[in-house]
Amino acid sequence: MMTPRSTPDPQRRLDELLQHLPAGVVVHDADGRILSANALACRLLGRDEGELVGMRSDTAAWSFLHDDNTPMRADEFPVNRVLRSGEAVSHLVVGLQRPPPGHVRWVLCNAYPERGPDGALAQVVVCFTDCTALKHAQSTAQKSEERLRLALRGSTDAIWDWDLRNDEVYYSDRWWEMLGYTPDELPSNPDTWVDLTHPDDLDRVHAVLAGLMADGPESFSFELRLCHKQGHYVPILARGFVLRDAGGAALRLSGTNTDLTERKRAEQRIHELANFDPLTGLPNRRQVIEQLGCTVARARRQQHYAALLFIDLDNFKLLNDTLGHDVGDELLRHVAQRLRAVLRGSDLLSRLGGDEFVVILDALDPCPDEAAAEARRVASKILAGLCQPYQLGGHLATSTPSIGIAMFDGEPVALETLLKQADLAMYRAKAEGRNTVRFFEPGMQAAADRQMALEAALRGALGGSEFVLHCQPQFARDGSLVGAEALVRWDRGPLGLVPPGEFIGLAESSGLIGALGRHVLEQGCGLLARWRHDPRLARLKLAINVSVHQLREPGFPESVGAALAASGAPAHLLVLEITESVFAENLPEVTERMERLRALGVRFALDDFGTGYSSLAYLRRLPLATLKIDRSFVHEAHEDPGAATIVEAIVALARKLGLETVAEGVELDAQRRYLEACGCDGLQGYLLGRPVPVAEFERRYGGGGAS
Repeated sequence: MMTPRSTPDPQRRLDELLQHLPAGVVVHDADGRILSANALACRLLGRDEGELVGMRSDTAAWSFLHDDNTPMRADEFPVNRVLRSGEAVSHLVVGLQRPPPGHVRWVLCNAYPERGPDGALAQVVVCFTDCTALKHAQSTAQKSEERLRLALRGSTDAIWDWDLRNDEVYYSDRWWEMLGYTPDELPSNPDTWVDLTHPDDLDRVHAVLAGLMADGPESFSFELRLCHKQGHYVPILARGFVLRDAGGAALRLSGTNTDLTERKRAEQRIHELANFDPLTGLPNRRQVIEQLGCTVARARRQQHYAALLFIDLDNFKLLNDTLGHDVGDELLRHVAQRLRAVLRGSDLLSRLGGDEFVVILDALDPCPDEAAAEARRVASKILAGLCQPYQLGGHLATSTPSIGIAMFDGEPVALETLLKQADLAMYRAKAEGRNTVRFFEPGMQAAADRQMALEAALRGALGGSEFVLHCQPQFARDGSLVGAEALVRWDRGPLGLVPPGEFIGLAESSGLIGALGRHVLEQGCGLLARWRHDPRLARLKLAINVSVHQLREPGFPESVGAALAASGAPAHLLVLEITESVFAENLPEVTERMERLRALGVRFALDDFGTGYSSLAYLRRLPLATLKIDRSFVHEAHEDPGAATIVEAIVALARKLGLETVAEGVELDAQRRYLEACGCDGLQGYLLGRPVPVAEFERRYGGGGAS
């Protein structure tokens, strides 16, 4: 006969279940004393069941914290709240302070009453689970959110977000404020952005967005103009990131808008200071060279003549010295006004400096005789206009001009040659009595003939060893020697040294600059390798000029790398100097080549900064290390407020971009003191050291270790 199976005790089964629950459970009686606690409750509370049973809920042994880390009073304990109100407490975050001091375990607590048959409260059951990890994650997220909020409050950028899945757009308050609106004035949808975009920018913006919607990059940056409530357009830099799904489809665009108004004004101011004469408001020499190149190209395409007029005021120095510089400046302003009055709207008028003005006459007759007659008529009108007396303050003064004219029809010619031809003709006019006009004649062609002879000699010299390096030292503000610039010289033996100004342009125009550049680069790398063994020269940087023609060569980075490898020169001490003409090239290709060289350790310096095509956008994109302040600004910075403003703006701009500055052409102690005071990092010029042969440079500055 089988023995009947015994029925398990229900209470025992309940106790076993409580011991295995993934939550702490504590049962209190109606007086708040603990009746029982399961294993997890004991572990979370840090006490065994023997200690817990019988403890009261209002004893000082308990130390709990609110969710915000403030102490919790005994009457706020979950069990006491249920005992007092008879109502359940749900989802309360409580901190359990446990040893060691400062250690807190966080739990999510629920407490509810149990009532007897008579309805009176008999017990309170408190259940709690460990949420410490969740609490820490929440705290970390809150801190990150607070940091972001504070950063955005201190930022002038405007946040926006476009959820492409439901076409919802969020524009922050700053986004609306940037355009003069309040958040509820216009709809928050994509059409608002389109409606506010400048019509000339719409196609470009649509093209950018189309590229982002496709399988494009994860980040973006583009400029556009958005219409302000008052009617003007605000230049904006929009940048951000694209959230994509696993297949690469765009799900969300999030970014910020930056107001570029002040930056654009600064760019415009630098452009004006660098390209226009502050006294007369006329274009300066840089503008003339640029426009002259365009005029030559146009004359070649349209097969007509053009003319370059070089105007110099007779006896201006005498008037300036006797009546004062203020009167001289006033005369120059009057001359500029009179020249504007007699010239056509298509003619370019500029002031080169001092009392020298230049006029470019475009679109003259295709017949050389007729074109020359047109140029003479304009020159005669200029003579007549400038010969009239000037009322200068309390003085009535007369000033006459001498004018030289160079005609050109688009045939290949160096722009500086045209200026020199007109200049020579002007000096002929002065020599023949002043207040007159002279044309450049073939008899003045000696300089051009010499250029042709130089080109032939240049081709032969590249096969020999006639090109040598001279080094000019560069110093830090504290007077320490920090580098040198390698300057190529043409040593023609008995004929002497030919300065670079007479053959560099010729090498470029004749296609020989590549071979000459490689020769200079190899010599420079050899110097750096040799200087490694000299304790005084080992840390010097060596700057080598690189023409835009070299940067056009696809294999230029490899040729530099080969020169470094063959010589053993340290790449981080090689500085390649480029000019602003590089900005007129295929910038993505040039940037890619520069980046490859920077990866080798080579640095780049932008020479003659402020005289050409500079733009803040270019400076941000190119891997530059140094800006070299052009000597034309340095020469007058200590006494000309306009030049000083340019220098200070360049130094401040470089500092913001993390670039060094080196001032060229420092020839006076007053210039040196000014540049040091305005924070220029490096100085170079005749005051500090002239270019000298390499052997002399090593003897003067080395420690005897170099040969």
